[in-house]
Amino acid sequence: MPIFRLDDNRIEFPDPRLAEEDGLLAVGGDLRMERLLLAYSNGIFPWYNEGEPVLWWAPRERFIIRPGEVHISHSMRKFFKKHEIAIKLNRDFADTMHRCRTKREDKEGTWITDDMEKAYGELARNGFALSVESYVDGNLAGGLYGVSLGRCFFGESMFSDMENGSKIALILFSRVLYDNDYVMIDCQFETEHLKSMGGVTISFEEYRKLLDEGLGG
Repeated sequence: MPIFRLDDNRIEFPDPRLAEEDGLLAVGGDLRMERLLLAYSNGIFPWYNEGEPVLWWAPRERFIIRPGEVHISHSMRKFFKKHEIAIKLNRDFADTMHRCRTKREDKEGTWITDDMEKAYGELARNGFALSVESYVDGNLAGGLYGVSLGRCFFGESMFSDMENGSKIALILFSRVLYDNDYVMIDCQFETEHLKSMGGVTISFEEYRKLLDEGLGG
């Protein structure tokens, strides 16, 4: 089946269940806020390299963390006891997103393009995206950012400037989400790091039920 090509002038997506085996659903379009909101509310997200058309994905299996089920290792518990730990929300969304970009560029490359920084910055200014920054003994240690719709948080990327920086952000932020009845943290693809923290793989059907619940459908 040929990949669905989006019309720049129409805000629409094909049924996410029509995605290819690798999760690729559509190509083209842009990152305007209305398109991004429609995408995330249907379990679709953009992921592509600089200089490529925008690629839209809806994997048949989804990797999520339930906010009340984040695993905290014994070593992390000891770390928490030894240090003063805190997080802030939206300290500086643009800075946190850019730190995520540069950390990845320095290692394995990144999908966080200039256009993505602009687009997600607009989401943040309109209350649809947020950043989380962690602090260890008063110093910025790490952070993460993502899209927040209803009671669903769609994690996009993380960074650490100090030991355990991104883990602290995720652990403490998950408590905030749990206290506010969020149903999931969508991590998109499985990683060993997030799996060790309680991430699980679910079918798209189960994911869709959580998404509908979180968005009030």
